[in-house]
Amino acid sequence: QGQEKLSCNPRKENGSHVVLCELGNPMGGGTQITVDMELSVAGLEDADGAITFHLQLRSKNSPSIVAVTVTVPVEVQAEMELRGKSLPATTVLPAGWQEARGSRRLEDHGVRVEHVYQLHNKGPATVTNVTLRLGVPRELHGRTLLYLLELGTEGSVTCAEPPDLNAMQV
Repeated sequence: QGQEKLSCNPRKENGSHVVLCELGNPMGGGTQITVDMELSVAGLEDADGAITFHLQLRSKNSPSIVAVTVTVPVEVQAEMELRGKSLPATTVLPAGWQEARGSRRLEDHGVRVEHVYQLHNKGPATVTNVTLRLGVPRELHGRTLLYLLELGTEGSVTCAEPPDLNAMQV
């Protein structure tokens, strides 16, 4: 009939996190109650798609225990944003410019353009083991468009170098 807040106490028992709630004392025989619980659980990034709760109902007056297992699906959500810029932002080559094939001088292969990318987690959850695959157009109509000279990272990021990185050893 009425709503009451439960008094619950968290504790650890045999390596598990246990929450003990007192539902009422004394409670008459045949009493029916409904309990809605809201739990806040940290570290769900590694929950493998679900988290399982083992619920037990027991009376101090009876040795019997009613046990129920509840599995709740977990979906971790995080919004990722890729930011990028090129330095210089615009590059123009003369109309008759030709690449000097076989040359090892950088200026004979065009203007140096640096592309900087930043992957940003907008949350709400943290993320680990993120893979970003970035495709770069290297040729256009059989002619070199971008020559990949080097690849650098900052922080705890690792990158797999493309097999043709600085293929002409410029």
